Amino acid sequence: MSSPEDEVLALAAVDALTGQLALAPKPGLPDPRDLDARATRRDQLALRWSAKALAPGLAAMAAAARRTGEPTPGLRTELGAIGRSTEHSVALAGGGHRGALWALGLLVAAAALDPRARASDVTATAKRIAAHPDKRAPRRPSRGSSVSAKYGAAGARGEARAGFPHVRRALDALATARSTGATEAQARLDALLTVMSTLQDTELLYTAGPLGLRHVQAGAREILASGGTSTEAGAAALAAFDDDLHARAWSPRGSAGLFAGALFLDSLPVSSLTRAA
Repeated sequence: MSSPEDEVLALAAVDALTGQLALAPKPGLPDPRDLDARATRRDQLALRWSAKALAPGLAAMAAAARRTGEPTPGLRTELGAIGRSTEHSVALAGGGHRGALWALGLLVAAAALDPRARASDVTATAKRIAAHPDKRAPRRPSRGSSVSAKYGAAGARGEARAGFPHVRRALDALATARSTGATEAQARLDALLTVMSTLQDTELLYTAGPLGLRHVQAGAREILASGGTSTEAGAAALAAFDDDLHARAWSPRGSAGLFAGALFLDSLPVSSLTRAA
């Protein structure tokens, strides 16, 4: 049974997801500015509803970690079972957020193991959990694992087993942008672009192939090299990049999931205290 502390962690993770949904413009990702458009509005509402549907599963993952007390193989197996059940619930609520569930589930469980841990310690603990195999996982390959095998990309599992390097890079980008006077929205967009600039996003590899992935990475790097979204040149490049990806129907959903993981860690009390200091 989950405790109030477990539910707080789960809600913080859901808030991180809905927080990144509210950003605009997010290149190739759903944009809340277009809520008057029927299709886009439906997509936004479905994504928000399915994000909220993650909360019970994430709370159960936190409870499992708190009960186990260590990043054991048994905990990894239990998290996998909870995740598959949660995926089913999210599918009934409209789908979406599968990659985010993997990242957030591990990070929530790691945070529950030590509520006083800093972000770097949480990612290190998540790495220890992810290192164990899920003995009850289905034997059939997922789309992500198939794409990872085809192109040699790390994928979601590789990212977790490496200790979420792109989550850590996003946190660093948030801190840097805030220190230079960027607004919170600009800092978050810079952090998302930082992830997009180097991540081997399996969602993009599936829809756009290696050339498309390199195109997206180069576009994100161009905006950051222009000074980021807080500059006039960076903002203009961001708008053009957003139009380009929407026209191509390329969506960096893998980057969005890891970015949500960074926002979750950024919201933890220890992270907040560190930021204030």
